[in-house]
Amino acid sequence: MSDNTSMASDAAPAKTPSSLNSKDLLNLAQLRAFRLVAEMGSATRAAAALFRAQSAVTRSVQELESALGEPLFERGPSGMLPTPVGRAVLHRCERIFAELEQLAQWCAARQARRRPAAEGALPAYLLNTRRLQLLAALARHRHMPSAAKTFGISQPAVSAAIRVLESGSGMSLFHRSPRGILLTAEGETFLLHVRRALNELRHVPDDIAALHGKIQGSVTVGALPLGRTLILPKAIARMTSQNPGVRVVTDESSYETLVAGLRAGDIDFILGALRNNDASSGLKNERLMSENMVVLVRRDHPLTLEQGLTVMGLRDVQWILPRSHSPARALFETQFKRMKVKPPLPTVETADLAVIRGLLLGTDMAAALSAQQLHHEVQSGQLVVLDVHLHNTRRDIGLTVRAAGTPSPAARALIDAIRLSVVDVTRTISIGTARP
Repeated sequence: MSDNTSMASDAAPAKTPSSLNSKDLLNLAQLRAFRLVAEMGSATRAAAALFRAQSAVTRSVQELESALGEPLFERGPSGMLPTPVGRAVLHRCERIFAELEQLAQWCAARQARRRPAAEGALPAYLLNTRRLQLLAALARHRHMPSAAKTFGISQPAVSAAIRVLESGSGMSLFHRSPRGILLTAEGETFLLHVRRALNELRHVPDDIAALHGKIQGSVTVGALPLGRTLILPKAIARMTSQNPGVRVVTDESSYETLVAGLRAGDIDFILGALRNNDASSGLKNERLMSENMVVLVRRDHPLTLEQGLTVMGLRDVQWILPRSHSPARALFETQFKRMKVKPPLPTVETADLAVIRGLLLGTDMAAALSAQQLHHEVQSGQLVVLDVHLHNTRRDIGLTVRAAGTPSPAARALIDAIRLSVVDVTRTISIGTARP
């Protein structure tokens, strides 16, 4: 199979940007030709750089324009200049090919017998969109028949695609184990760059639609507890009322899992309590608001009748606490450690709000968490905030994004809606007024 020609899926009938789906991602080889024409202002010069016939480069650009349903160049005596749509595509191409070029450099560096690839060089084995998709699918399913079924192709076709990638990279990307087909350590790094490139690639049609005033596509939010009770629902309602064509997906996984998804581009951003990030993390934070932890109990709990409550007086309470080693748990335990007292052991250790709610309403347990997390129950009078002060438990709430990423138009629209929703939330929530 030649890498200068697309696979069968890449030669499918042209689709409009709004009808392209995850299986119909654009042809990387065509995008590379488009990028060179845009940089050089001429199909002739681009063809010389690619060692291809001018007619082949011209055809690649025309097929890409057909797939997108938009002209990408203004053609004239002075050369080929990108249209506004072409400039939008070119901007996204910078992110796509930066990932693939970094991958090519990394692969070359791992192969001592080969000379390092020239900066900006991109080997042909990385320019087949479907092949990269098959890699990601096999890594996800860990099962060859499932990966093949996803794309409606045979298992030998999947095997052949992986062999091309392993031969080109000079390393084994998968190994078989009792748990299925698993990525090797090198495969994990290889896949990270591939996922980033594919996730940037899927945003191209949405970038074009945004130029025409339409926000479309999907946005995946890593929703941590401090952001998903009030801020996120308000923001989603606000954004989707203005952009009904956008689909929102929330992921409530652990922070570590969400960060891995964010780094790969599978998650657009994380909303919730912020962690400290150094410059080498590749992530950046935006603080939106801050909130303290409180102690919550049911409205007719015996402790609601006591005056002058202190943290020390709550040592023997049956506690519902955040999981061990979480930032919130550390803040709670600090209340006792500062007085050189061993922190109480929790009766229940959970971050699930449904579990916490049910236990608080049905038992004499108490929970230490942000009042915002169970705001509706406090507002309705089902739960109350005990009048006991927790020291230095203020936590910043905000957004975490990839420092080098370019959010999709849908992600930007939701982020804007979140910022506006935070203003509403800070106006309506006051922990102090919730205390008896």
